[in-house]
Amino acid sequence: MAATSIIRRALLYVPGSSQKMLQKSRGLTADCVAYDLEDSVTPGKKAEARANLRDLLSKPRVDGIHEQAVRINSVDSVYALSDLTEVLQAPNIDAVVIPKVNSASDLHFVTDVIRHSLPDRHGPKSNNPIRLIALIESARAIVDLPSICAATPYLSGLIFAAEDFALDLSITRTPSMTEFLYARSAIVTACRAHNLPSTIDLVCTNFRGEAGTAALREECENGRRMGFNGKQCIHPTQVETVQGIYGPEEKEVEWAMRVVIADEKADRAGRGAWTLDGKMIDVPVAGKAKGIVAKAKLCGYDVDAVREKWKGQEPE
Repeated sequence: MAATSIIRRALLYVPGSSQKMLQKSRGLTADCVAYDLEDSVTPGKKAEARANLRDLLSKPRVDGIHEQAVRINSVDSVYALSDLTEVLQAPNIDAVVIPKVNSASDLHFVTDVIRHSLPDRHGPKSNNPIRLIALIESARAIVDLPSICAATPYLSGLIFAAEDFALDLSITRTPSMTEFLYARSAIVTACRAHNLPSTIDLVCTNFRGEAGTAALREECENGRRMGFNGKQCIHPTQVETVQGIYGPEEKEVEWAMRVVIADEKADRAGRGAWTLDGKMIDVPVAGKAKGIVAKAKLCGYDVDAVREKWKGQEPE
């Protein structure tokens, strides 16, 4: 499971109990749609919601959704095993979002169930295993991030759940989000240290009107500066803004391609460091540029056309 094969700029939650929303989701465009069996489904509706999702995820895929995930109930609830047993029977489930992950044992449980239920997708020759995404919601989880990140080979990302984290620490969320600085930095750092491709930031609960759009943009820009590469969405209108900010900009892609092309030529000439536009380019900068180009390709940029445009770029 290569890290570069996954792009989750926007992870959009869809209530699993609403047939209307489930059908509308088929017309969405999003990197990842996570159908929710947890908070949006009351106990009396859990079984019905599971059956609805199994049916939905057995239908042919739609072009606009790159990844189909299900958020199950927490492992310490009475619902998790039934959630997994039902939805894993659907052939078109790509990922499981696991809430309230407090320790490695939570991921061990889910991994064991998946391996038992889907041995063909998790055998030594499988190239399409179910991916796991863990929600980090507590002080205990932050302290145990190293063991959580190393718990299973199928873990492909962490999500910061701000509201539950605030409840656990008895703190109040503010527009500045400074109260979450340590936790968010710890999550980003842990993802990078363990080579997890997705580090997904908190939900923007303000999404209506100009004020909501401005708040969303500010949160996205703040998250990107901190190192997050995606964000949770609770409304389809948030997706375009989130994907735009977390995707590479046109000028950024052009700069990166110029660096990549010139670096290839410098490497053939035996030059370890060189300049572009008067700035030194060395191994870390070239590595960053290669990462941007790879991400741009996943985001739908015609990187071949950009390469053709700048094929004459030379190291200075």
